[in-house]
Amino acid sequence: MKYLTHWATALLTLAVLTIYGYSDPYVKQLLRLKSFDVIQQYDTPVLSEDIAILEIDEKSMEQYGQWPWKRTVLADIIWKLRESGAGVIVLPILFSEEDRLGGDMDLAQAIAGNAVIIAQVGTTQANKNAVPRGVAKIGDPMPWLFEWPGMLGPIELLGLNADGVGVVNTVPEIDGVVRRMPLILRVGDETYPAMAIETIRVAVGDPSYQVKTQQGGITAMRIPKYATIQTDANGRIWLRWNKEFETYSLTEKDYTVFAGKTVIISPTAEGLNSIIATPNGERYSHMLTATALQTIINGDTIVRMDYATFLEWATAILLGLIIILMALKTPYWLVGAVVVAVPAGAMYGAYYAFTKHLQLWDWSWPVFVVVLVGFHAVFNRFAKEFFEKQAIKKQFAGYASPTVVRLLQENPALIKEGMKKEVSILFSDLRGFTPLGESFGDDVKGLTKIMNGYMDAITQPVLDADGMIIKYIGDASMHIHNAPIDDPEHPKTAVRTGLNMLTAVEKFNEKITAEGRPPIGMGAGINTGLGYLGEMGSTARHSYDVLGDAVSTAARIESKCKEYGCLLLVGDATYQQTKDDFFYLKVDELQVKGKSVGIVIWTVLDGMNNNSDRKSQKMHQDMHEAYRAQKFDEAIWICEKLMRHFDGKMEGYYKMWIERCEFQKTQDLPKDWNGIMIATSK
Repeated sequence: MKYLTHWATALLTLAVLTIYGYSDPYVKQLLRLKSFDVIQQYDTPVLSEDIAILEIDEKSMEQYGQWPWKRTVLADIIWKLRESGAGVIVLPILFSEEDRLGGDMDLAQAIAGNAVIIAQVGTTQANKNAVPRGVAKIGDPMPWLFEWPGMLGPIELLGLNADGVGVVNTVPEIDGVVRRMPLILRVGDETYPAMAIETIRVAVGDPSYQVKTQQGGITAMRIPKYATIQTDANGRIWLRWNKEFETYSLTEKDYTVFAGKTVIISPTAEGLNSIIATPNGERYSHMLTATALQTIINGDTIVRMDYATFLEWATAILLGLIIILMALKTPYWLVGAVVVAVPAGAMYGAYYAFTKHLQLWDWSWPVFVVVLVGFHAVFNRFAKEFFEKQAIKKQFAGYASPTVVRLLQENPALIKEGMKKEVSILFSDLRGFTPLGESFGDDVKGLTKIMNGYMDAITQPVLDADGMIIKYIGDASMHIHNAPIDDPEHPKTAVRTGLNMLTAVEKFNEKITAEGRPPIGMGAGINTGLGYLGEMGSTARHSYDVLGDAVSTAARIESKCKEYGCLLLVGDATYQQTKDDFFYLKVDELQVKGKSVGIVIWTVLDGMNNNSDRKSQKMHQDMHEAYRAQKFDEAIWICEKLMRHFDGKMEGYYKMWIERCEFQKTQDLPKDWNGIMIATSK
């Protein structure tokens, strides 16, 4: 793996999460339950019209004294409720010991036949006075029911006279929060109904229950005179905790407010009641009975599909793969938008499914996977791009301007992906190395320093023009314009850069001659044409390069600088696009080695723009016309006239051309001779 941040590591993370999630571990279960809580917390509150709470609160304690009261007080309350037209009366209070004040008979008389339900509780230490309730079984529910070692019920007098006895135990989830309640529990072979379902049984006057069990567990519970209640495999129902209840103090004087309502009487004074954790916060334990009862009455059958956990797991895998694929190439903003949209969409979808269809769907696991895998994949891509940019900076920092390097870092495809493009190529070569080298003798270090200074001098104009140095070959260099970044005026830029390089060499010579070293020179050749660009080389070693006929031609043009006595030669393709920008003189029509047709070569001179220079330029043109017309003596005469023109920069050229004319005079040239010189070397 070239980078530790390769995208495959994100795929590995997804695989680990997939395997981990398949076993439905504690963390995943906890996240799922908390996701259900979030949905319930946004559920619209509903005030119950069926149930009211009568609290034994601090005011009640002030009025009736220390708890426990003589049970005659509770008996009187029951009679008052009955006289006021209350419905079923629920006392989630455990009367497991006789009243020390002797009020049991009064309470027994009050609860007998008055639709009163009292409490019993599953325990691990006692099994006494339990009041079981038989069930009609379809299938065998016993292995699926929550089981307690024992059941502690009310004293026999009260247990026999009460119309119902319900279990008040809760069965919290793994985090201690009560979200579901079992409608029926077991102790050995006996079954015991929960307080809420016992209340409904008493209300409709049925003697027992029916339980339906299939291969996967309990599916439903039914009171014959009441609607079927769907349960989970353990006989539990999900509680919809959006229920609110009118609450009154036991000291309430007007009990008519309870007419037609089920009334739950329960202690709330400090130290008398236990607190349970619910999705909506802490509640008194009697709220479990109230909420469960109202959930059943309203038909709020909350459903958790059997296949939901698998479907959520599979969805997380799919979304994880999508986010990894997106993170490979798509813009960061789009990946970020998806990472944000998935949680928002999942949460809204789960909320909609709950509020409209009472279905529970876990949004937390798909969100957890997408966010974790998404950030991992994005980080991988960011890290990979960072390392690529650093590699580009390392590779091109000395070969391109900071502007070009920055653009390459922003878009590595400019070098990674090959392209065919018109470019302007410049080759340069050092002149006068031998005298310079001899001046240093055995001082290789000093010579190396001078050579590095020369390379710095000719490189800076290239970098200033945002050109790209392709390579250094000994004391020669090659660079291009219009790649990898665009330069619409690249021929003009290339010529101006060549002139600036010559100026840089002149300044460099001033420095080294002041140190007693011989001056050096530079020859350069420029050509414009199509090039094939990209990273080229072996797998282990490669670099950015350009190939093509235009490149070969530029190299051969540069090789003729010494022969023609010119410092800067330009191919005709470059000339045609820049002839109005610079002062050009035609050098020759040359058929370079390896080419079947001739090319026109030009030289460009800087600072030649006055009328005298233009007249000299016209004479130079006349000289070439005379040469082509085989008027060699006329051409020689013009060369001698131009010898000192152009600040003497063309003196070497004119001497060479006079020799050329003298040679041609000795040749038997055909009448249709085209004047093209055929090169015999590169």
